[in-house]
Amino acid sequence: MSSDDGFQSDPDAADHDDGSGDDPAPPLLPSPRARAQAQAQALLSPPPGQVLSLLHLSFNQDFGCFAVGTDNGFRIYNCDPFREIFRRDFDSGGGIAVVEMLFRCNILALVGSGSNAMYPVNKVMIWDDHQSRCIGELSFRSEVKSVKLRRDRIVVILLQKIYVYNFADLKLLHQIETIANPRGLCVVSQSSGQMVLVCPGLQKGQVRVEHYASKRTKFIMAHDSRIAAFALSQDGRLLATASSKGTLVRVFNTIDGSLLQEVRRGADRAEIYSLAFSSTAQWLAVSSDKGTVHVFSLKADFGTLNNDRLHNTSESNVSSSSMISSLSFMKGVLPRYFSSEWSVAQFRLHEGLQYVVAFGHQKNTVLILGMDGSFYRCQFDPMTGGEMTQLEYYNFLKPEETL
Repeated sequence: MSSDDGFQSDPDAADHDDGSGDDPAPPLLPSPRARAQAQAQALLSPPPGQVLSLLHLSFNQDFGCFAVGTDNGFRIYNCDPFREIFRRDFDSGGGIAVVEMLFRCNILALVGSGSNAMYPVNKVMIWDDHQSRCIGELSFRSEVKSVKLRRDRIVVILLQKIYVYNFADLKLLHQIETIANPRGLCVVSQSSGQMVLVCPGLQKGQVRVEHYASKRTKFIMAHDSRIAAFALSQDGRLLATASSKGTLVRVFNTIDGSLLQEVRRGADRAEIYSLAFSSTAQWLAVSSDKGTVHVFSLKADFGTLNNDRLHNTSESNVSSSSMISSLSFMKGVLPRYFSSEWSVAQFRLHEGLQYVVAFGHQKNTVLILGMDGSFYRCQFDPMTGGEMTQLEYYNFLKPEETL
């Protein structure tokens, strides 16, 4: 199957099922007018007795929108101002476990949720919302854990393998083997012509950095324990990583693999859910199961990474270096957190709930999405820090609870 957009169904690739070129399941959608009426009604009140379950939450590439996968379809929301852009609710078996946007265009990547799902867990469906149907698919022999999109690439993450495809014709370009990756961890930069991909390596605590422009691969031993989360700056030059211990977050130069900065979320273990750089890479946001979103100040500058590293070592860290050297006789006894860099600002949420963070387009704002349907916009003071100010709150699953 092909379309004017250049997509084709089930391209020939090593991990594709041979002969699985059947058309994707027909979309169970009404006419455009009926669909619009149904959407308007759905915004007013949910179907009687239905409790909507969230299966997926993710921001688009510029944090201007976010996508929600539910047990009966998917929804797309605008962040500023907050509003629902559209939803696609399927009559039956519409569970969507992955919804990946491509900025604000009409193309989405969808993966089904398993039992009673409209789409299987081992296929990536390319959905064109202008046509309200799938225009292509990629099939695999095992479950798809996540999908990442660029304007020129589709990246599909399986448990121990990653496939990189050309977007225009779905030609397979690269295969990467990883350690077991149940969370589907992978990030790609969005700068045109300078694609950087980061994924787990083949060892615990190791990350692999692929620089496609220079055709170089860099391995970084980021942590002693397994990688729990990571994030790339927009141009792919800075990488933030967190381990399963969840106490420290490290920032690396992706070009040479050097450690630029280490910040501390806390002293006790935590599960890090998400990391996000601000657009200028001046700030880093972190969310965890402890219920607090932290914002850290970063020292590394885009233009002069190496110079900044020398500058920071010689000037900015004088006080902490002096403290460590003056107490060198206690080496091995003094806890590391005495000299750690702590967050500048914090926002308290419900402990144990999964949240995804990003920086808003308004200055010094943080966006927070919760698996309970919550949307927060908060603002921090870069000079005084401390508790962030809540600017907005919405519950997109239960609009009647919105403040």
